[in-house]
Amino acid sequence: METFAKLFERFLSFVYHCFDRIVIQGYLPLLTRPEHIVHFFRDVHGQYPITPEVLAKRTPEYRAWVEGYARNHKIPILQAEKGVSKEDAVQPYLQRMERRNQHGVYCIFRGMEMGSTFSSRMPKFSTDDPDYRIIRRVPSRFLHYYFYIRDPVIGPLSMCVGTYLPFQTTYYLNGHNFIEIQLRQQGVAFRKDDNAFLSTADPKALQAAADKLSAAIIEKRLNHWSWLLCPKFSEKDRKAVNLQRECSINQIEYCRNFIFKRHFPIHKIFERSCELGLFRLSADKVAHIFGVRVSKRLRGKLYSVLEKLDHGHHVMRIYCKNLLGRMYEKFSTFLRLEVCVNRMKDLGLNKGLKNLEHLRRKLVATTARFAAFEAQSLNVHVDFPLFQKMALPVTSGKTKIAGIKIHDTRMMRLMEVLLHGGTQLNGWRTVDIHQAILASFGLAADRYTLNQLRYDLRKMKAHGLLERNGKRYLYRLTDKGAKAALMFVLLHSRVCGPLSNSLFHHQTDESQKPTSKIEPAYYKADRAIQQVLDQLAA
Repeated sequence: METFAKLFERFLSFVYHCFDRIVIQGYLPLLTRPEHIVHFFRDVHGQYPITPEVLAKRTPEYRAWVEGYARNHKIPILQAEKGVSKEDAVQPYLQRMERRNQHGVYCIFRGMEMGSTFSSRMPKFSTDDPDYRIIRRVPSRFLHYYFYIRDPVIGPLSMCVGTYLPFQTTYYLNGHNFIEIQLRQQGVAFRKDDNAFLSTADPKALQAAADKLSAAIIEKRLNHWSWLLCPKFSEKDRKAVNLQRECSINQIEYCRNFIFKRHFPIHKIFERSCELGLFRLSADKVAHIFGVRVSKRLRGKLYSVLEKLDHGHHVMRIYCKNLLGRMYEKFSTFLRLEVCVNRMKDLGLNKGLKNLEHLRRKLVATTARFAAFEAQSLNVHVDFPLFQKMALPVTSGKTKIAGIKIHDTRMMRLMEVLLHGGTQLNGWRTVDIHQAILASFGLAADRYTLNQLRYDLRKMKAHGLLERNGKRYLYRLTDKGAKAALMFVLLHSRVCGPLSNSLFHHQTDESQKPTSKIEPAYYKADRAIQQVLDQLAA
């Protein structure tokens, strides 16, 4: 990662890494198996046989409680619709709560989804116990509630609660929301858009806030909302059965973010790196990035792919087992390296939430190796449309000034003369430039007049290639102008000109080439162009 930052130190604004999307599963350990259900109803409540009506008795009670809670607190209950994003639908309610600086549930969604519950069936054959029922855990489609919450510690989150036993819960939260709250409390200025920080007054404080998110903080807040919104159990139930809700990590995303000062380097460099990265990402390098061992009995995927999403940006993905690495450009000046973990065992960890800190250390090392590998692919030459941009007209005040085209002979002569300005330390007078052009190229005064020269100088000044020396009418090339003029003149007369001649008019004999340093380069370029043509023909 240090190599990456060093390569782009000129363009980087700051770098930070943090947890992004976190999906946590909540469950009651002693209500997850059929034998637990039998003990709970038969031994604790004395309800036997355990019929479907007994299993479903708590469901209408909980639904009635949710309806009453929403009615008493004036919380809207919306119906989930296919193709409609829940996050977009609840955004106005969240903004209203933020304006009021309130915390709590601001919206509830309900929808039919697949989940795990228990079924009770009569045995096919007769048994000694006439009340015996077969209790099995089965997948089923039933009602789920999504509670959208604004928490004072970890920020906006959503909690999905199943309305049938064993009342599993799923929590969705984002680490960037926690960082935002921490920075506001410290008074650190920042600019945030969606799940990305685009600027900050104190990058070290931002990173410290990201590292502060721990399993203890998350578990404390999730237990609070679970106790408030999940189905309730009586004191008798809690004494007979330990109904403490446990949390495990279902999915987690950890990202390393590089924020650039301007758009150009990230966009062009990323496009070029994707081309090179796909060829260089072999199986052993992918395994090295994720820190796993690849064997013949590999479980999951192992490949890389470049995708283009609907919004037009490319995403490079690498898969290893159930781990996923992504690199993509976002918000024009934002490059993100991201690792998504779908199965904790692939990293040698248990899925319990208490292992969050161990997981953080592994993902920090993984994203660092990912960045170190990409640094080699990103350290490349990329195209810059200099001649295309210079050919476009620019506006100076209310006047539109024409662009500078590479085939404009007048501009080539002017640039060549201005480049040979070693004796003109203070700058060129217009008359001196005019005389130098006429003498250098043997032109008559009527073929290139002073007015034409003034028009050409005005074009160069409008494009930022020429400047005046103070308030005097002495002109000299800017740093950008010197580089652009050199590119125009050399490319026109020393590169494109000789190569075009050898391709179309006169193919020189390589066996009789002179002892010049530049001539072998021309022959090498001719051979390379011919190889490209042969490949295209094939």
